[in-house]
Amino acid sequence: MIKNVKERVWAFDLEWVPDPLAGRLLHGIPDSVESPREIMQAMWRAGGASDEDPTPFLKTVLCRIVSIAVVERRVKGEDEEPTLALLSLPRDPRSDDEAREASLVATFLEAVGKHRPQLVGFNSQDSDLKILIQRGVILGVQAAGFARRPEKPWEGIDYFARGSDWNVDLKEILGGWGKSVPSLNEIAVQAGIPGKLGVDGNDVAEMWLRGRLAEIVAYNEFDALTTYLVWLRMAHFAGFFTAEQYAREQQHVQALIERESTTGGKPHLARYLKEWDRLRAAIATR
Repeated sequence: MIKNVKERVWAFDLEWVPDPLAGRLLHGIPDSVESPREIMQAMWRAGGASDEDPTPFLKTVLCRIVSIAVVERRVKGEDEEPTLALLSLPRDPRSDDEAREASLVATFLEAVGKHRPQLVGFNSQDSDLKILIQRGVILGVQAAGFARRPEKPWEGIDYFARGSDWNVDLKEILGGWGKSVPSLNEIAVQAGIPGKLGVDGNDVAEMWLRGRLAEIVAYNEFDALTTYLVWLRMAHFAGFFTAEQYAREQQHVQALIERESTTGGKPHLARYLKEWDRLRAAIATR
């Protein structure tokens, strides 16, 4: 279980797709094949595609990150209420410069190195942080602040040690073995928290191929909110929030969603709030 709740918490989620350049370089695909779709299909075939599973999961090192979303919780003083923010990259999905993978990875890791938040993810230890490191190395990004480790675990912030206070992996804490490992969607929906809203990870590659990056970012924001709400519930379970504090923390999330959906340029969040209301009502009689 978690050991503490830090003053700054980032519940984060990434979206990635097969990297056509990786496919071209590693599979010897000639320059005459220009279609990213054809290259990605070749990568899936090499990864064991079948009629039942035409787009199998590929090694993260073969994929490019296309979106990063974060819910930030920050407490500035002992007696102050937390402030929440929803942050996503690219900030403007229409900008080619902002959508560059190197820009996404560098911006996020530089921010982590600067602000040193407590990271919260679902499968972050073995997946999200690993692809950030892999792609950062491939892209030539420098992330000295993020990469810095203390001489001894108790002497500073360490994002790399398994079980670290600074990298809370919900899947590792809540999961089991083999087929018993729950998905984020399975945990969230039963807890009255929105899970998948018409899109899942298998849809992201097709959305990217069709230039629907703004929709990917929206889906990514949904998953970051869900990750944060599941973390809140687990922190309540672990005794870090009383029932009254937990209720107030959820109110802060609702206020964030309402603010971002009306004045923050994110009208898609209204759908998330509607689903959250529906699920809370559904489990109210439990």
